Amino acid sequence: MAFAPMGPEASFFAVLDQHRASLLAALRRGGGEPAGGGTPQASSSEVLASIESVIQDIITSVARNEAPAFTIGNRSSWENIKFEDSVGLQMVTHFTTRKIKSDSLKSVKKFALILKILSKIYKLVQSNTYATKRDIYYTDSQLFGNQTVVDNIINDISCMLKVPRMSLHILSTSKGLIAGNLRYIEEDGTRVHCTCGATAVAVPSNIQGIRNLITDAKFLLIVEKDATFQRLLDDNFCNRMSPCIMITGKGVPDLNTRLLVKKLWDTFHIPVFALVDADPHGIEIMCIYKYGSMAMSFEAHNLTVPAIRWLGLLPSDIKRLNIPRDTLIPLTKRDQMKLDSVLKRPYVTCQPFWRKEMEIMADSKMKAEIQALTFLSSDYLSRVYLPNKLKFGGWI
Repeated sequence: MAFAPMGPEASFFAVLDQHRASLLAALRRGGGEPAGGGTPQASSSEVLASIESVIQDIITSVARNEAPAFTIGNRSSWENIKFEDSVGLQMVTHFTTRKIKSDSLKSVKKFALILKILSKIYKLVQSNTYATKRDIYYTDSQLFGNQTVVDNIINDISCMLKVPRMSLHILSTSKGLIAGNLRYIEEDGTRVHCTCGATAVAVPSNIQGIRNLITDAKFLLIVEKDATFQRLLDDNFCNRMSPCIMITGKGVPDLNTRLLVKKLWDTFHIPVFALVDADPHGIEIMCIYKYGSMAMSFEAHNLTVPAIRWLGLLPSDIKRLNIPRDTLIPLTKRDQMKLDSVLKRPYVTCQPFWRKEMEIMADSKMKAEIQALTFLSSDYLSRVYLPNKLKFGGWI
């Protein structure tokens, strides 16, 4: 039976017709390597060839009067995830997939949006130019609806093409900050000298492009929250300790912050410590830096740093430091569900000390923010807690 689109399904063909000429021309030309080359993970010619292969499949389906569909790895299923302590969470080789069909009312719009963004990525890679996710959204904000739709589609495309996100020439706007003993040169030649002053440097948008990284730092400290990060800057923590680097993703880290932590580890191999709240949310954020996330498991090798150690705040520290119970916060039902979820993660098996700390939290049914240490003194974190932890090995 011939495929005859009607109603909303026709929107796919509108997009296809709009880009058919350029796509077919691209297929005839083939993808050349633009000046400057691609990333070490996937060259520009490889990315272009992958896109051309996908488009060729679509054109073949249309020629056969079949409804085209994109086949994408299911990024929201633990069945598709395996764990290796040297890498973290990564997608299995033979993963289950989902189809984004052009003849389904449920998925036809997403099909059209994927095609639209694929076309933009092709042009960016071919011309060796870059755009931000925000730029992509504003090319047709009414069509996309919201930024999250664009973000998810870009991740789906990266997964479908089996190339790192950075190879798509789409940059994210960084929210992270970095301070301390570090110098580097950005892709445009800008020289950046991070210091331990009151103002930190924004994490670059193009991590792959930074070069000539120089540091005398003895360790890297990942700080969960911006408020704690700023307090450590105000307390001149970096200058009082051995030369160090501090970085914060301001909560759940964005891709660029994770890429930068990975790049610093790969370049310098200095100890990396995490300072997070003693609560399920803080633990999960630390796990994202260390072992990665399910949604980005297809790119684990570029994002995870399994060498990260949990410096604090440990649930056992609460009792050891005699932090009053009235400064603690009861676990909510949502907290308990999150804690139960983390305890079931595959990486907890190889972290018995982490499990013990989480069981302490589960038994007490209480959590604590890093700010609870101010009960002991206003600068206890920077003057006592962190120096002692780093000096005497109080991490797990």
